[in-house]
Amino acid sequence: MVPVPESVTTSPLPTHLDRWTYDDDELELDLRWWAAANYLTVGQIYLRENPLLREPLTLRDIKPRLLGHWGTSPGLSMIYTLINRVIRETDSDWLYVTGPGHGGPALVAAGWLEGTYSEIYPHVGDDATGIRALFRQFSSPGGVPSHVSVQTPGSIHEGGELGYALVHAAGAAFDNPGLTVACVVGDGEAETGPLSGSWHVPAFLNARRDGAVLPIVHVNGYKIAGPTLLGRSPDENILAYLRGQGWDPVLVAGDDPREVFPALYAALRGAQDRIESMRAAGRSGGSPQAQPPWPAIVLRTPKGWTGPDVVDGVQVQGTFRSHQVPLSGLAENPDHLRMLEEWLRSYAPETLFDEDGRLVPELKALAPRGDRRMSATPYANGGRLREDLPELDLAAYAVPVDAPGQARVSNTFSSGELMRDLYAATTRPDGGGTFRLFSPDETASNRLQAVFDVTDRCFVGQVLETDDHLSADGRVMEVLSEHLCQGWLEGYTLTGRHGVFATYEAFAMVSASMTIQHVKWLQHAQELPWRDSVSSLNVLLTSTCWRNDHNGFSHQGPGLIDAMLPLSPGVVRVWLPPDANSTLSIMDHCLRSTDHVNLVVVDKQPHLQYLTLDEAHRHCATGAGVWTWAGSCAEDEQPDIVLACAGDVPTQEALAAAELLRDHVPDLKVRFVNVVDLMALLPENDHPHGYADSQFDDLFTSDKHVVFAFHGYPRAIHQLIHGRTNPGRFHVRGFSEQGTTTTPFDMVVLNRMSRYHLAQEVLRRATRRPDGWDVLRRLCAHRLAEHERYIREHLEDMPDIAGWTWRPADA
Repeated sequence: MVPVPESVTTSPLPTHLDRWTYDDDELELDLRWWAAANYLTVGQIYLRENPLLREPLTLRDIKPRLLGHWGTSPGLSMIYTLINRVIRETDSDWLYVTGPGHGGPALVAAGWLEGTYSEIYPHVGDDATGIRALFRQFSSPGGVPSHVSVQTPGSIHEGGELGYALVHAAGAAFDNPGLTVACVVGDGEAETGPLSGSWHVPAFLNARRDGAVLPIVHVNGYKIAGPTLLGRSPDENILAYLRGQGWDPVLVAGDDPREVFPALYAALRGAQDRIESMRAAGRSGGSPQAQPPWPAIVLRTPKGWTGPDVVDGVQVQGTFRSHQVPLSGLAENPDHLRMLEEWLRSYAPETLFDEDGRLVPELKALAPRGDRRMSATPYANGGRLREDLPELDLAAYAVPVDAPGQARVSNTFSSGELMRDLYAATTRPDGGGTFRLFSPDETASNRLQAVFDVTDRCFVGQVLETDDHLSADGRVMEVLSEHLCQGWLEGYTLTGRHGVFATYEAFAMVSASMTIQHVKWLQHAQELPWRDSVSSLNVLLTSTCWRNDHNGFSHQGPGLIDAMLPLSPGVVRVWLPPDANSTLSIMDHCLRSTDHVNLVVVDKQPHLQYLTLDEAHRHCATGAGVWTWAGSCAEDEQPDIVLACAGDVPTQEALAAAELLRDHVPDLKVRFVNVVDLMALLPENDHPHGYADSQFDDLFTSDKHVVFAFHGYPRAIHQLIHGRTNPGRFHVRGFSEQGTTTTPFDMVVLNRMSRYHLAQEVLRRATRRPDGWDVLRRLCAHRLAEHERYIREHLEDMPDIAGWTWRPADA
């Protein structure tokens, strides 16, 4: 067993860091800045009046609800203070990513101290009145959240859902060669799966063209109610683990600020010196495989440092009890109010702020200037750096369509060609660029392999002769972690670049919660005029539930659609292109869009093609439309029934059903509707791209039954059309959690979405029974039985099913 230390022991630094020292006067200034940050942090949690304690503290000065987190904040503020010194001394660009998102008040305090906060939010001025406003807004109605949220200047990472700090930091560093990303990893966050996977970033970070990631593992020992694993681990075990992941860590530990500050400063200066040396070597022709390990820091300090030590006879500082609000129940316990005042006055606010409440000049001078301030860096407001992608002629990638439903082509291949040329058009002389594709080892599997014509898979490690398109200079990012791929892309787009996350449909659910968090970020960012628009997060889901017949039930699940639909309508788009040209049109639109999360769901396997590129552009712009060539009634004629579809496989099955109906019940007037933008189904008041009721009724009629073949779970369509005219007339067939390793057609049969099931449903819902009705009903039952016998004997679909193509009415 590892003994629990009673105090944090100061650790000696490696001798190569001895030259990084600073004098006592500089130390005193940094300690005072830190005191100011701590004071403002405590004030945000507790105070609504008397912000500078110009009068004795009373209950009237205390907020009615005490919300926020103290425990991690002093460590975050100390790191921030010392990085500022490094920035001033080296004139370098830094971005600060805080994994312990509960340190929100510390980062808000830093932004105010640097002056950025008052610049962005003029109502929170740089004087005593501004400090009062700063305190009153924190975790209050109409104010700001307690996390390092989108409202916090300098943030690209909220940290509310733990695990993504290091992956966001890496995404920010890729292709940003002058940037150092300081990433504070909380020892609680370090217990999560995504963070554990994120330590692999040295295998993908190329000093020749990328920025640097400097992890600072903040070990303060405790989570909200118990110890952390790293907190109870020997220092050498932590250091050995990081070395094994490709880092070169140093340990800084202690509970005396006058010892810890110089040690951490030396570690930071040493890390920046190593980073500059690696950059110089890489950019002068050095091999990325020969680059030394990236630096890292393990910082062990007490939880709740400088806060109340013992409360009511119970140890608080250095324990989990300091995680949130160390002193509570102030109205019931006057002694706690006295302790709070002593705590606040321990920072000597009268020496930090002048008579007007402004930060005193000598401390104000400690902030870097302009965009060098971490709270003002354009890297944390990526729209300031973003450049539009170059315009490419989509006709060069279009699939020829002489007649609908004849030729078979992979629906994703042409989009891979588009991405290939975007790589080529955005690559810089140093090998970096502004576009990347992220995929869990599935680029070629998902038919996007055209990108390898111009770049390789990225791997900063040993490359063998037997490897395929693998090099340190490659910029296709493949790693078997959906969290890493998506998190890298999030950090990449939030710092001003463009990209795509492509993955198997079922396993996008691994990072679904991450997707939801990103939607929430963009939703609130749109309400902040100072945040410039960033490139959209583009998620391409392929290897879908209907065509994962070779992998089986575990790979069959369209659940991300359902997770996305209830989210912010101003952010979310869900696209279900039926063919390659519509996929191409949508991908081009999504790549040029901003401030959205675009979900594009399309299969990689060869599919029938229906639309020319011009037709695809018009169809995708409209969101849905009538395919008159597929129906059996004229455009201006009222149908007996509507046959609708959304998705590539549902479109094929709906078309085959339409052909059956045309052949066997030609007097039944069927309107065929294809939906490509799911949000078009929402009312116009619920989504910017939703249809007005009149548009919706023009498409689906106001009173006819609608048989709808859908890619995902049927409930999604019912959710979208709620509130429309008589929504009970919609009868949706989709994925119903029936699957296995079987043939492609058997998948639609198992889920009762085959052409025969759709035709049967149309016959069931039709308001009249024209000639041929009973013949077709029996034919459908017969063919389904025949199918079941055939696949068990021949292990493949019947030839007329596997080779089916659309037959025009006049053929």
